[in-house]
Amino acid sequence: MPILAEILGTGRAVPERILTNQDLERMVETSDEWITERTGIKERRIGDENTTASSLATEAAKKAMEMAGVKAGDLDLILVATVTPDMPFPSASCVVQKNLQAWKAAAMDLAAGCTGFIYGLSVADGFIKSGQARTILLVGVEILTKITDWTDRATCVLFGDGAGAVILQASNNGNGLLGTYLGADGRYGELLFMPGGGSLQPASQQSLDQRLHFLKMEGNAVFKIAVQTMGDSCLKILDRVQMKPEQIDLLIPHQANLRIIQATAKRLKLPMSKVYVNIDRYGNTSSASIPMALDEVRRSEMYRPGMNVLLVAFGAGLTWGSAIVKI
Repeated sequence: MPILAEILGTGRAVPERILTNQDLERMVETSDEWITERTGIKERRIGDENTTASSLATEAAKKAMEMAGVKAGDLDLILVATVTPDMPFPSASCVVQKNLQAWKAAAMDLAAGCTGFIYGLSVADGFIKSGQARTILLVGVEILTKITDWTDRATCVLFGDGAGAVILQASNNGNGLLGTYLGADGRYGELLFMPGGGSLQPASQQSLDQRLHFLKMEGNAVFKIAVQTMGDSCLKILDRVQMKPEQIDLLIPHQANLRIIQATAKRLKLPMSKVYVNIDRYGNTSSASIPMALDEVRRSEMYRPGMNVLLVAFGAGLTWGSAIVKI
């Protein structure tokens, strides 16, 4: 059997506070009916002033480590996929390393927007198959509500906070990551971006006045590209690992919009009974959405050892990607 990166443990963490569509009706000009019809979202989790990317990531990581039976000293590498770290540097992964006291582990962040977890899987896969690491912690975490413009009714209804983590370890029992596919097109980067805070638009009174430190999105354009690339990504990874859609036991898509999820399932001719959806409870948690959903599956009655699971995402960059994992 070839060496594969097996997912031994999963974990998730979300803030306690729930913000419902009814709450948003009192904040901006919107309605529960409009949000539900356009997105499928009913509520989302919102972090308080003490909630950070590293705090949620650490909580999710500990749960994944417990399931996997892995200790901090076993970790060779910590990967954190996020666009909302505690600060530009040090990296969120180094803060998580400190929190876990995983002193043997190397640590780095990945910034691929909502596709970050898929990119992280591909990086982890390379480290494990090359022999550079045996045990890896991969976390997808976002605190998007802290860069959300709560006066923009087109975007403030979409996002929530959360973290999902997995422990990957070299294995030759047939379970694990069967393959990944990654894509990107930077020409469309300004369809979904946060213009302020970097070297192009450093923090200033002017950048604050212009509200450049909040995310901006051209929703209709992003929707169309997401529908196309999510479907394409699924077909490309299926072809790469020589599998057919009917061999997939479960599709776990990035939870951005219910209509995008339904379009992806339709493209694959998969019934919605084979598609995992939790966007109604969490909203769009970006790089955290897939690992959070994966943890819910692993801890539910629907989980069966040896399931073929197709993961697919689309995000800022623009980026997209997919993976097939036998869990």
